[in-house]
Parts: sequence; C-alpha cells; structure tokens
Amino acid sequence: MPEARLTLTVPEDTWIGEVSRRYSEATITILAAVTDDDAGVGVAEITADELLSLVEDMTDHDSLASVELLEYHGRTALVQFRTERPMLLLAARGSGLPVEMPFDIQDGQATWALTTTRETLSGLVKQLDMLGIPFEVEEIHESIDATESPLTDRQWTLVEEAVDEGYYDTPRGTTLTELADSVGIAKSTCSETLHRAEERIVKHFVENATQPAGPAAAPVEN
Repeated sequence: MPEARLTLTVPEDTWIGEVSRRYSEATITILAAVTDDDAGVGVAEITADELLSLVEDMTDHDSLASVELLEYHGRTALVQFRTERPMLLLAARGSGLPVEMPFDIQDGQATWALTTTRETLSGLVKQLDMLGIPFEVEEIHESIDATESPLTDRQWTLVEEAVDEGYYDTPRGTTLTELADSVGIAKSTCSETLHRAEERIVKHFVENATQPAGPAAAPVEN
C-alpha cells in the first residue's frame, strides 16, 4: 500500500491560508477536524510570537463562523473553530480519504502524510486539482505490511532477525554464521532462506512501487 507525503499550498482566500501567511513564523497544527456539506469544525494548536493578535485576526475573518479560545499559555493556544470553507477537508472527503491527524500548516503550506490505496490517492489528486489547491508529492513509496507480505512466516521471522542483528547494516553487524547460530539453523539453510526471501521482496517491490520522476538512467554496461 502506498505511503505518501504531500505539501499543499493553501488558497490565500481561506482563513488558514491568509492567517498563516500573515504570521509566517507561526505553526498551526490541526489536531482534529470534521466536515459536512456546509461547514467544517476543527481544533487547532497554534504557536506564534503574536499569538493573541493571530487569534483576533481569526475571529475577524469572514470565512470563520466561530472561534473559541479554549486555553493558552505563553506562545501556544488551543482554539476551536468553525469554517464555511474547509477546502482541505473537502478535498479529502471528496476522495474518501481519512486525513491523518495531526498535520501542520506554516506560511501557507500544509504537510500531509498519507497511507492509502492508489485509487484513493488518485482520487485525492483529482479533488485537489478540481478545488484549485496546488500540491507537490514530496515522497511516495510502497510499504510492505506483514499482513500483505510476500514472505512465508519462516522467511519473515528470519528477515526480521537479520535486520535486528545488523546483518543488512553497512558494515554488517553480524555474519551469516552468527545469524544462523542465533536462530538455531544450519548456515546453508539460513543462506538459502534469506536468498529466497530477498528475491520475493525485490520482485514484490518492483511490481508495486512507482518509478520516481527524474532523468532517465544511463544504460548499464556489462
């Protein structure tokens, strides 16, 4: 299942886009949020030098129906808000994607970490485009879940032990002989099991991973 990290450019005409740019040093962390057809309600932790001034600007913003200061101490406040334009939440909702909380917004940029299916990720991209929310995919890779592992239980156990013992470190933290002794199998059995596991892992990754964008690789010379 793909794991991705996106950086979204929040529209300037939304409260969070405008306020986070006006107070560019501030960090707005969305702790929880829900949305319906008409509005979105959320709780944010805000850290800023001009904290009370920022909260006052939130209160005066046209797209915020209500702002409640729950608590504050020093440079940090906890705020509950209701907005009539929950653009980011609408994009997530339209694609059927549950957004992982918390996520940060700073100087008009929001960072989302996502674990989802390729179909849902594609749906999110379409929603962001439709709503006019620019974004960049900072990272995407295929996770290998133990419940969806291409390995047998025996292979998985040995690979986990090899990782724990530093067999795949550079330089190696253990030898093949030491690894075999630690799991109580013959060195030849250990070598064969690891080789078959590595083959399955590599093939599984190549079949499911997305080729990163970039210049074409030079041909490999024999």
